[in-house]
Amino acid sequence: MDDAIAFGTDGWRATLDVFTTPRVRAVAQATADHLADVERAGETVAVGYDARPTSRDFAEEIADVLAANGHDVVLPERDCPTPLVAHAIVERDLAGALVVTASHNPPEYNGVKFIPADGAPALPHVTEAIEAHLRPPVADPDAERGDVAEVDLVTPHAEHCRDLVDADLDGLSVVYDAMHGSGRGVTDRLLEAAGADVERLRCERDAEFGGTPPDPDDANLQGLALAVQEHDADLGIANDGDADRIAVVTPERGFLDENRFFAATYDYLLETRSGPAVRTVSTSSLVDRVAEAHGEDVYETAVGFKWIAEEMKERDALMGGEESGGFSVRGHVREKDGVLMALVAAAAAAAESYDERAARLAAEHGDVVQSKVSVDCPDDRKAAVVRELADALPETVAGVNVAGVNDADGFKVRLADDSWLLVRPSGTEPKMRVYAEADSDERVRELLDAGRDLVEPLV
Repeated sequence: MDDAIAFGTDGWRATLDVFTTPRVRAVAQATADHLADVERAGETVAVGYDARPTSRDFAEEIADVLAANGHDVVLPERDCPTPLVAHAIVERDLAGALVVTASHNPPEYNGVKFIPADGAPALPHVTEAIEAHLRPPVADPDAERGDVAEVDLVTPHAEHCRDLVDADLDGLSVVYDAMHGSGRGVTDRLLEAAGADVERLRCERDAEFGGTPPDPDDANLQGLALAVQEHDADLGIANDGDADRIAVVTPERGFLDENRFFAATYDYLLETRSGPAVRTVSTSSLVDRVAEAHGEDVYETAVGFKWIAEEMKERDALMGGEESGGFSVRGHVREKDGVLMALVAAAAAAAESYDERAARLAAEHGDVVQSKVSVDCPDDRKAAVVRELADALPETVAGVNVAGVNDADGFKVRLADDSWLLVRPSGTEPKMRVYAEADSDERVRELLDAGRDLVEPLV
């Protein structure tokens, strides 16, 4: 196995000096071998790609290897959002898909991820099986070479979204920010088709993403916030580089953090539907308060949308999501989808502005503040740190008694005042993450300091 190739939280990503054509072809061959193992040999596979300059070429290399192994391959006509590929797997009854994308990473990165036949993120046993098969490509001597065809993945996904979301957006004004990614010409057109008046921002393809990584956080969306003010818009919506995540900007608040977005959107959905929510351990308990008010349950998972997807299936959840901006809803493929969620968000804003809804929820349930810090930790120390934390957890944190502990992903310590502290290993960097949530900035800082003091001696 090539040690440079490792599937993390959401596929393999690396800088272009490491993410090379031979290694990408080895991933394609390993995927073909895995599909043979699960009795999907020779079935049609999709290969998607994002807006990065190198992505189409890598996608064609992958298609070539899969075709040599007897698979017909469908390629999108243009770079397209990752969730459109996931939807195509289910809609077309495909064996799975490989998507060339580095999502929100800077332009010097690229990546590849495998999506299985159910359209949900690959679980670790799947990615481990692919890694175990890594080898240079070898054409299957018994397989007839497959065909490679370009197809339209945008229209079927848009039709599905319109069928799933009852959205009459006439009179709603939206500024859409594609961050030069694959959502351009997709999310904006979906909103327009539902009746919204859409102003476009960063909807041109740009190899350097305008000098800013296509990561829709507060710091990178100041231009969107200004555009919402300048156009007197009702809502700003942004997608990350491959449009599987969403961020929202409002006229009064500016950037609406993902936790409040989750709680407000779930509250909107519960006006006409029922069902539990699924969230990660790092996502706000404000979602739980909304659920309780509607007589619903919330189920907590480890960090990573793959775990949310599994729990959504198990619980028939109405909505699932994570504090990093990935969400999906019942009736859709179980993959985070920033395009679909843009339509859901616009429908919610048309019913009641996010500013009004967020203020109402804060008045009804109390407001929350959440933040996180990182502690440097070599990858080979992470498992030991987690083990040692089990014996180091105190009975009180920052002066408040511990009310419970969840060890689904590191350790989440729930405190008697409804605040919490989470310590978990990063899945992408040599760091331990420390998260905290409370009712004030001061209390969050106290908890983060306590968490850092707990972790640093163990690293």
